[in-house]
Amino acid sequence: MEPKIVIAHRGASGYLPEHTMESKIMAHGMGVDFIEQDLVLSKDNVPIVIHDIYLNNVTNVATIFPDKKREDNRFYVIDFTFEELKQLTVFERFDPKTGKQVYPNRFSKRTSNFKLHSLQEEIEVIQELNEKTGKNIGIYPEIKGPAFHQKEGKDISKIVLDILSNYGYNSKNNNCILQCFDASELKRIRTELQSELFLVQLIEHPQETEQLKDYASYADGIGPWYKLLIKDSKSGKIEYSNLVTKAHQLGLKVHAYTLRADDVEDYTGFNDMMNSLFFEAKIDGAFTDFPDIVVQYLTQ
Repeated sequence: MEPKIVIAHRGASGYLPEHTMESKIMAHGMGVDFIEQDLVLSKDNVPIVIHDIYLNNVTNVATIFPDKKREDNRFYVIDFTFEELKQLTVFERFDPKTGKQVYPNRFSKRTSNFKLHSLQEEIEVIQELNEKTGKNIGIYPEIKGPAFHQKEGKDISKIVLDILSNYGYNSKNNNCILQCFDASELKRIRTELQSELFLVQLIEHPQETEQLKDYASYADGIGPWYKLLIKDSKSGKIEYSNLVTKAHQLGLKVHAYTLRADDVEDYTGFNDMMNSLFFEAKIDGAFTDFPDIVVQYLTQ
């Protein structure tokens, strides 16, 4: 049996604010297989490591640049230069309306002095840590909002692929997996932009599970929301759909998201969740906010 892979979801985000460099360094120390980078372009075309195309719910942008919000009251990464973005403080994810943290028991807002950083900066840190520790931990970037970027006149995929190539990530052998929710964009990355990277098609809606044959024509794996694997959980025992089996028949790997020790919902506990998804649903890997627990569990 091939080893299951552990992907640090936005870093060690169960312990430190998501996508901060500190969170990535902590994840590296936990011995994961891959560290994730969500990517959005700045005004001056720097890929910024942040989960959303806007800044409201993880930074103090409303305090520092109050005049830069758009009509929808949101502050967009693309409206700021990299230098401006570096002036912001990053917090644990919160609701901009109430100021309350999404996960109240995670890293508290009062002790934050974290910053945004670029894809290049993160790659350099991960590659140097690999060199110093003798590990070979991979990167798992995601292209965020490609259609939004195109409307703004920017080709985020091409910019990201060029940077990845400059750092030695250009084939399936380079320990880099590229992911995207936008199927037409991921297909374009494979065909028009001729990327030879390992590509993963992210999916979140039930109807997308019917399109596996199409995904297999350009992608190497799928990244489903873990709930798409569940057929029934009302009976007290979880039953799984045949999504993983069908994906495997088409040669697709399955990396499910997101395993959270503080949000197990359908399961009796985090151990039950890990055991069920890895060994009953038979996923090949998982994104998790708590990489240390998942690494330890799989090692045992």
